[in-house]
Amino acid sequence: MSYFVDRVYALKDIPENGLEKGEYENCTFEQCDFSNQHLGNLKFVDCTFNACNLSLCKVAGTAFRDCIFEECKLLGIRFEDCNPIGFNVRFTDCTLNHSSFYDLNLKKTVFSNCQLTEVDFTLADLTQASIVKSTLNGAVFQNTNLEQADFRSATHFQIDPTKNKLKKAKFSKEGLEGLLYAFGILIE
Repeated sequence: MSYFVDRVYALKDIPENGLEKGEYENCTFEQCDFSNQHLGNLKFVDCTFNACNLSLCKVAGTAFRDCIFEECKLLGIRFEDCNPIGFNVRFTDCTLNHSSFYDLNLKKTVFSNCQLTEVDFTLADLTQASIVKSTLNGAVFQNTNLEQADFRSATHFQIDPTKNKLKKAKFSKEGLEGLLYAFGILIE
């Protein structure tokens, strides 16, 4: 397997058939279009993705370890297909609509200023996660561990307290409506 370290990749640097199979460590990807590509079984360690499009890419067996995504488009990605060992990501100013984090360990993960429309967090562990200034229209939380998670600046979420773990989770007064919808309580 090939090993690539401390490299910067731009759109023009990505071959039409995609990245070479291997391990990428401390690499930066700038404005790359990986949409609909197969990134399966690649390993990314301490990598940064800036303004990249990864929509609908295939990530079966892909390792994302300590990776940062900034201003990226990540539509419809099934992150649960990734290699779960060491899975650690951070998202800032990203669009993750229709993606899935089903049954993933997302402890301490940060989603900052992200669009998370209809994202599936079923069975995920979001203990101590920070959902900062992010929109969660239609996001699914079922049997999700949200203990100590910070939702104080998140909007448009609906979380059923009877179907999720919420001990010491943080919510703003404005976010209470998203917790009470399951009970049919109207807040005016």
